[in-house]
Amino acid sequence: MLESDVASSSLGIVVTAAHDGSAIARMRVTEQMVNGHDITHGGYVFMLADTTFAAACNSHGPVTVAAGADITFVASARLGDELVATAQERTRYGRNGIYDVTVHRDTPAGPEVVAEFRGRSRTVGQIKR
Repeated sequence: MLESDVASSSLGIVVTAAHDGSAIARMRVTEQMVNGHDITHGGYVFMLADTTFAAACNSHGPVTVAAGADITFVASARLGDELVATAQERTRYGRNGIYDVTVHRDTPAGPEVVAEFRGRSRTVGQIKR
């Protein structure tokens, strides 16, 4: 799935781990991602979280898609920040699942949370192309 994900790879999103309902991904904030307030556009932060969520919920094998997601922006990210997203499965029930993703950046004082994301998944089997 991730090998064919042109949208995520074109933004430089790299998934570094994905197994047993969890995943980690990274993305460096580039000039194209910064909005008129000189901070990272929230859509890019959402996409990093969503990609990490997708890696986590598909780590079990069957094709799984988002049924919905919410995000809370906690702090602004800026040009040059390397954002790290960590996804963790909270529960799976039937063909559904709930996953939490924390997006942070490292600072000299330690990790600073940028956003909290909650995704709801649905296993659909095989998607025909």
